[in-house]
Amino acid sequence: MVLATFVAFSASAASAQEAEKPRVVLQTDAGRMVVELAPERAPLTVCNFLSYVADGDYDGGSFFRTVVSATNQNPNPIDVIQAATPRGSDDRSRSPIKLERTGMSHVSGTISMARDGPDTATSSFFIVTQDTPSLDYGGGRNPDGQGFAAFGRLVEGLDVARLIQMSPADDQEQLTPPVMIQSARLLGAAPESCGS
Repeated sequence: MVLATFVAFSASAASAQEAEKPRVVLQTDAGRMVVELAPERAPLTVCNFLSYVADGDYDGGSFFRTVVSATNQNPNPIDVIQAATPRGSDDRSRSPIKLERTGMSHVSGTISMARDGPDTATSSFFIVTQDTPSLDYGGGRNPDGQGFAAFGRLVEGLDVARLIQMSPADDQEQLTPPVMIQSARLLGAAPESCGS
């Protein structure tokens, strides 16, 4: 009886902890996606992303790029869709953030920050549609081997992400037309570590 109560309490505590993770709803022209963020693994990256969400910066932005491994010419092919604010993927409305080594793998449904060199990420992010370990730390996708800062995962809408990925694109991987982000909204409160 005591063991059963302990197990039930532990399961309840784990469920409560999962429920406390911040979630963001991305409403797009292709449908709704819900991202569960991982502030315990990526505090800086999560707070950066949420600052853009809180200010409405992703509203009117778009998923503008699609990469499909089957047609990608890179020796380390990837499967992703990339998004940006209306200002674009090189948005400098805030200072770039430090590249976090979050230890999260780029499995299907992962959300991660786009970047050029280390410590250059601003607002642009991507969603992985198939397991892509070459994006992890030590992976070969970026020549510096530092990987990309994964900071959450889709809990709803992987089908929407894959639909966007298969939308028409030009030979430069640019979606034609881009898929608009109608809104990005935080469900619940931001982590205390992000301040108010």
